[in-house]
Order: sequence, then C-alpha cells, then structure tokens
Amino acid sequence: MLSSNPWPSVIARLLSGGAAVLLLGLVTGRPMLVLLLALSGLLVFNAVQLYRLERWLRRTRRTTPPRAGGLWGVIFDGIARRQDRHRERRHRLARLLERFRESANAMPDGTIVLDGMGEMQWWNRVATRYLALDWPGDRGRRIANLIRHPDFAAYLARADWSDAVKIPAPHDPDRIIEIRIVPYGLDQQLLLARDVTQIHRLETMRRDFVGNITHELRTPLTVLRGMSEQIADMDEPRRDHLARPVALMEQQIERMSRLINDLLLLSRLETEAPPAAEASAVDVAAMVGALVDEARTLSADEHRISASVDEGLAVWGDANELRSAFSNLITNAIKYTEPGGRLDVRWFEAGGEACLAVADTGRGIPAQHIPRLTERFYRVDSGRATRNGGTGLGLAIVKHVLSRHGARLEINSEPGVGSTFSCVFPDPVRRAVDTEQGGWHQS
Repeated sequence: MLSSNPWPSVIARLLSGGAAVLLLGLVTGRPMLVLLLALSGLLVFNAVQLYRLERWLRRTRRTTPPRAGGLWGVIFDGIARRQDRHRERRHRLARLLERFRESANAMPDGTIVLDGMGEMQWWNRVATRYLALDWPGDRGRRIANLIRHPDFAAYLARADWSDAVKIPAPHDPDRIIEIRIVPYGLDQQLLLARDVTQIHRLETMRRDFVGNITHELRTPLTVLRGMSEQIADMDEPRRDHLARPVALMEQQIERMSRLINDLLLLSRLETEAPPAAEASAVDVAAMVGALVDEARTLSADEHRISASVDEGLAVWGDANELRSAFSNLITNAIKYTEPGGRLDVRWFEAGGEACLAVADTGRGIPAQHIPRLTERFYRVDSGRATRNGGTGLGLAIVKHVLSRHGARLEINSEPGVGSTFSCVFPDPVRRAVDTEQGGWHQS
C-alpha cells in the first residue's frame, strides 16, 4: 500500500528542476537551447521507462519489478503489488475449485454442472461411471443429446425440478439411475444422479410379495369358503358326504399353517441377532444322516437318494436354523425331481471351506431365474410349485440362515440335466483326534 500521495514530491522535483534549467539558461545566455536539451532528456528518460515497463510485462515472469526512482518507481511497485494480489487471488480460486472438485468426486452421487442451455461444463467421476461420459470430449455437449430416454426427455420438457425421474443407465440397463436437477447460481443447474438399483429391486420385491401373499392366502380361503357353503346347503349332512370337504379343508388349513410358520421364521431370522460364533459346534454329519432318512420316507422310494458325509467336519452355529435350511434344500430336491431320479447329498471340506451340496437330476433351472430364486415367493413354475405344496419361502429361509452363519448359497443348474445347491461355510471345525469324547477344534 502507498504510504502517501507521490505527486507533491514529483511536482516539487519538477519545479526545482525547471528552476535549475532556467538558471543555467540565463547563466549561459542560451535559455531556449538549455530548455530544449532538458525536455529532450526528460522525454528520453520517460521513453526508456516505458520500454522497461512494456518489456517487463511482456517478456518476463519475474515478480520483482525493474528498479526506478520517482514516479516510475511508484508505478512499478504499484503494478507489482497488483500482480501479487491477482496471483494470490487466482491461487485461492484454484485451491477453492480443487477443493470443490475433490468434494464433488467424493460424493456418492453423480454431479454434473449445466449452464442455462443445458450444456455440460463439469462432472465428477461418479457421473462418468453412471452416464458413460468422456472428459473432456463431452464438455459443452447438451445433456439432452447424451441421455435420450423418453422419460428423461419429458422431465426436461416439464422443467419441474421439484421431483426426480428414474431411468436405466445409458450403457447399463441393469442399473437404475434417479436423476434430479437443482437450479443454482446465475442461470446454472446441478444434475444429480443416484444409483437406486437396490431400492428399485426392493420395491419390486415388496410389490411382488404383497401380490403373492394375497394370492397364496386367497386360494385356501376360497376353498374353505366353498366347502363351508357346501356343508351349509346340506339338508342332512352325512359322514360319507363330509369326508371330502373336511379333507380339503384340512389340506388348505395345513397349507396356510405352513405359510404362516415360514413367514414367522423369516421374520425372526431377519430381526434377531445372529447366533454367537461360540454357541456350539453343530454335528452336521449326524444331522444330514437324519435328514436323508426323512427324505427317503418322503420320497416313498420313488427316488434314488445317496449320502456322503465327513464324520469329523462341523460348523459353529445354531443347530435348529441349520437343520431348517438343509431340510428345505433336500425337500425341494425331492419335490422338483421326477420319480426315478437321483439325489446326492454330500458334506465335505474343500479349499479350507465346509460344503453341503444337494444335487438332483430334476428339470434344472434356466439361467435367467437363478439370481431371483432366493426372493420370497419367487417360482420358476408357479403352477407346479403350488401342486407340490410349497410356500415359495424355502430358499429365502436358506439364504437368511446362511447369512446369519457367515456362509453363502451357490446354485448351479442346467435345464434338462439337474441342479446343485451348495451351502458353503468359510470357517469349519473338526473333531479333535486325541479326544474320545468328541471335542472340536478350529479347522
């Protein structure tokens, strides 16, 4: 900052210099010649200083200005200070912009800066991934030319930013993107893109669940209502006339009971804390043996069922939950395998993991259905599943039980060949070799 106005001292020097020139002219007797020489010298001096100023501004990046006295020194210093302030302001803006970009790149949502014409000025890395953008190739392009989904076009046409629009990602139809536009600044907009694929799937599952549970309950209730009306219309109910209605009513009541019990079990599995890892070592080999015996009874010798178990292999967990999961897999294999087919149940260790594999020679499952098999009430063949008496909740129960035990369900199937459902446990335990009482230790 200037400490004072330089002009009084400049004027004083000019006056004193002019007086000296005038005195010298009077002494020499040639005042005009002396005045002309003095003015020429002053002009040359100012021209030199202008040249130094222009050269400093044009050819050098030095922050230190040329040395000069008087008014030119003040000018050089003033310009240098302005340059320093401008440079510092530019650095602050660059740091602020960099922090903004870092913050925007750290956001879980895609962010695009649009101008008043809908042209893209900047976007973060998430937006690049969600909308398949190319930086800087797509900079300046209109967003409407890159996202051509009809719903998004209608959203832009309405210009009502109070709501959002959901569309499939341009280059990934399996990803659902929710887009919202927020006006900000002077004739600018922020486009926010959020991945709502999981939420969309949950909403779809919720709608399917409501529709399926309504269908599952409506069928037995319709049968019960029909049987009760039939009994009410009988003039003199006889035992032989009531046998079939009562049997059908008992069948439907049993079906609803199984459905309600499975729903209660699923609710408990979803809400209760997982079993403590140190709860107990479950003797899966003995459990599988008992389940295979039950399966042979259920099959009524219509299937060939074999079992192969590692007697010394076990897992930590809740025996009742694991029994429910394994029983569902084996029962499903019987239900969906035609008479004369084969079932193989194996309990073994591979790659440091324990595995229960249930393989059948049933119809198999098309690949597109496999990712949704563990959803509630999801069925590949709903009519066949209903005839088999299933509730559509078995694999959902299996999935939740395994998740609570840190395990996973793997499904391999080929239409016309059969299916294999595998429960894989990453931390098995083994019976201690030197303990006759059957103690267990970590495998």
